Amino acid sequence: MTVAQPWWRSAVTYQLYIRSFADSNGDGIGDIQGITSRIPYLKSLGIDAIWVTPWYPSPRIDNGYDVMNFMEIAPEYGQLEDAKRLIDALHSANLKLIVDIVPNHSSDQHEWFQEALRSEPNSPARDRYLFRDGKGMSGELPPNNWESIFGGPAWTRVIDSDGFPEQWYCHIFAPEQPDFNWESSTVRNHFEDVLRFWLDMGVDGFRIDVAHGLIKAFGLPDAPTQERLGMLESRAFPFWDQEGVHDIYRRWRNITDSYPGDKVTVAEAWVNPPSRVARYARPGELCTVFNFDFMSCRWNAQELRESIDRSIDGLAEVGAPATWVLNNH
Repeated sequence: MTVAQPWWRSAVTYQLYIRSFADSNGDGIGDIQGITSRIPYLKSLGIDAIWVTPWYPSPRIDNGYDVMNFMEIAPEYGQLEDAKRLIDALHSANLKLIVDIVPNHSSDQHEWFQEALRSEPNSPARDRYLFRDGKGMSGELPPNNWESIFGGPAWTRVIDSDGFPEQWYCHIFAPEQPDFNWESSTVRNHFEDVLRFWLDMGVDGFRIDVAHGLIKAFGLPDAPTQERLGMLESRAFPFWDQEGVHDIYRRWRNITDSYPGDKVTVAEAWVNPPSRVARYARPGELCTVFNFDFMSCRWNAQELRESIDRSIDGLAEVGAPATWVLNNH
């Protein structure tokens, strides 16, 4: 008897940047109703699913990847009711919807971070993020030598209500994107609630932003170099590809597997070699991982062939399909 394969193993997924895709009300901003109105066009492309970039409330310092509320829709894009209608309409057209989830960091305008700024050092509110005392005679130096992906130190110092400098907080990306502390059970429980919220709405899966960055090395040690990492790099650093991320994704897989319909989880994980990429898609963890090795190749037949062979061989060890990424925002 032949067992049907999950839909995502052979699906073609179209990334949709909501803000510029389709504007339903003439305000110059793409929105959810605009997507719904273009379902016949999307269907005509021959795709199986769409992936919608973040549609959450956001100051948009980083194109919506600085999220203020993970269980709400940005007003300029619509309301939760619009999202539900879109999901139902896509399913009626036999199309799937994958939404972006951004678990590494929030916006600095998130209510949790604003509460943390008002709270004392070592308080429960600050424990949701990576606040640390600085080095030097009066804490004037960052806690370690980490550099932000966007340039400059990965630490910003807080100024208290009286104008005095105090602790520092970590942001692997922009200063407006403070990193969550994934050692906190509050953070872990919250994102499990986020997953269930959208699964209850009927989404078919999640693209996980910076999936390899949630856990930082114990003690937040200095990096081996202060050279800034690029987004496409995968060198070993204390804030990348730590073993603890796999515990998180095993819990997430239990949640997605508890829903019908073969829900998919796709990791954005810049790691090498392919054998380490494959670890994110082991049985009981995530479903698949973006294949950035293939996307990053030059337009050269030999390089592309070698990348394809590396990817297939590496992922075959865990029985996962290669996800051929042709472009990315």
